Amino acid sequence: MTRFTPTTKQILPLLFALCALPSLAGTILLEGNYHGRNLYVQNPFASEGVGFCTFEVKVNGQTTTDEINSSAYEIDLSFFQLELGAAVEIRISHKDDCKPKVVNPEVLKPMSTFDVASMGISKQGLLEITTTNETGKLPYIIEQFRWNKWVEVGEFEGKGNPEKNEYEVQLSTVHSGQNRFRVKQKDHRSKPRYSFESKLNSPLPEITFQPGDGKKATDAINFSDVTLYEIYNGYGNIVAKGVSKRVDVSGLDKGEYYLNFGTATATFKH
Repeated sequence: MTRFTPTTKQILPLLFALCALPSLAGTILLEGNYHGRNLYVQNPFASEGVGFCTFEVKVNGQTTTDEINSSAYEIDLSFFQLELGAAVEIRISHKDDCKPKVVNPEVLKPMSTFDVASMGISKQGLLEITTTNETGKLPYIIEQFRWNKWVEVGEFEGKGNPEKNEYEVQLSTVHSGQNRFRVKQKDHRSKPRYSFESKLNSPLPEITFQPGDGKKATDAINFSDVTLYEIYNGYGNIVAKGVSKRVDVSGLDKGEYYLNFGTATATFKH
C-alpha cells in the first residue's frame, strides 16, 4: 500500500482556508415587524483579537450589504423596501467566543398606530369597530365609563393589518340609561392609545340589590339582574369584582364594604 504524505504546498492552502472559516457557534435571532426604524448593533472584537465578532447578517433570508466589520454597525431595513407592519426576521451570525449586542431591539416590537374609521353599538349590545393603520398585532381593551371612571370590561385581539380591519364584539356589561364605551391599546412604550367614545341609550331597568339598606349584615349580595360589580374594603382596596347576579361575600373579613354595581354605588356590612 502506498502511503500518501502531503507536501507543504498542499497543506498551507488548507490551513489558510480553515483559518478563514468563522466559528459557527452563535446566532442572534430577532423577529417582529418593520416600523420605519433601523437596528443598531455593538460589535466587539473576537477574543483572539483578529477581526470583529459578527460575520454575517441576514434580513428575511437575504444577506445585508451593511458594513459589519466595525465596532458598531447599523442594519438598514429601509434597503429592503419593506412596507410598514411587514414581518421581519433578522439573523446575526457571530463567532463562538464573543457576542454582539443589539442596542434597540424594541423597534421591531408591535406598536399601537391604529386609527378608528367607525365605531358604534347596536341595540343588541354589539360593539362594531372598523380600524385602519394597524402595524402590529396588539390586543384591544374595551373600557366602559361607570362609577365616574373608565373600567376595563372586555378584550379582543387586533389583526395587525394596515388596511381595513373589521371587528364585532358582544358587550355583556350594558346597563340602564346612557352607556359610554371606548377601546385602547398599549404597546411596549406603555402609553395607552385611545379611540373616541361610542354611546348607547339602553331601556334596561335600574339594577337593585338586597340587602339594600347598608345596615344589615349579609353573607351574600343578590342583584335584581346580572351586572358588573366591584367591592372595596374600608381601606379602598378592591376585594372582589366580576359579572354576576349573586355574590358570595361570606369569606370576607367582618366590616363595612363599598359596592359598585349597575350605575350606582352603595355600602353593605358583613
